[in-house]
Amino acid sequence: MYQKRMELFKKMEAATAIPWYYFAGMDQYERNLRFVRKDLPEPGTISIHIPESKWAGPLNPNQKDKNPGTIAVFQGLGVDGDGDQKADRLNGEDVLAAIGRYLLTYGTDHDNIKIALWRYYGRDKAVSIITGNAKMYKEFGKLDLQEKAFPLPRRFNYTFKNTWGDARGWGGRRIHEGTDIFADYGVPVRSTSYGIVEMKGWNRYGGWRVGIRDINNTYHYYAHLNGFAKDLTLGKIVKPGTVIGGVGSTGYGPPGTSGKFPPHLHYGMYKDNGRTEWSFDPYPHLRQWERAGS
Repeated sequence: MYQKRMELFKKMEAATAIPWYYFAGMDQYERNLRFVRKDLPEPGTISIHIPESKWAGPLNPNQKDKNPGTIAVFQGLGVDGDGDQKADRLNGEDVLAAIGRYLLTYGTDHDNIKIALWRYYGRDKAVSIITGNAKMYKEFGKLDLQEKAFPLPRRFNYTFKNTWGDARGWGGRRIHEGTDIFADYGVPVRSTSYGIVEMKGWNRYGGWRVGIRDINNTYHYYAHLNGFAKDLTLGKIVKPGTVIGGVGSTGYGPPGTSGKFPPHLHYGMYKDNGRTEWSFDPYPHLRQWERAGS
């Protein structure tokens, strides 16, 4: 599946001069949406979903039109990408060709592609995630970025149990959106995935914390750190096992507050569905990565 997708992305790069990783980034963003949204079809080889009205043209009386000529008359996006004389929005090559032509109306450079993406999705977060995906694909030169690692090196002593959903009282009643992994001060904290550092700084609840978004549009949250790795910067690309900081006990107060609880890593996972973002239980994933010995 990865090979077939890459072939299609490279084919579009050759046809449009738009780097393949932008097509890949857009496809992966929509693939992730399809996995968590019931109003979208299941993902296929190519998962970019162009609604009928955009494909055929909003004023086209035939919203299922596959005729490239009439679609063009009604200013739809649909085109014939594989030479079969049909513009089929369920055909991956046709979809990529349509997206390629759309992007070309803005340009082939990064800034103009960002403008095109914003006008297509109308959402800053979508643009950020897609360009982040593209940046990762460009860096690693491959589509398979699914490898994972346990957040603490296995050679250190640590303990954890399922604490997701537990009540928390400091700062007002709320639930615990993560799993606490208890370990000694300074034990290295590692990225569990390939991803991009999206957030780094202080929060009165989480203390020194880092947020990393992976290729599956999962946001990984690391809190109560004793500090950050020296080379950790916003926008930095990381991979499984990259050290991002150390276990600490920061938080529950203004910047620098520490020691109000035993040292531990708070690890949370969040998912975005193109509209909202919500937390989910990381405990099963942590146990799986721990068993894998990564």
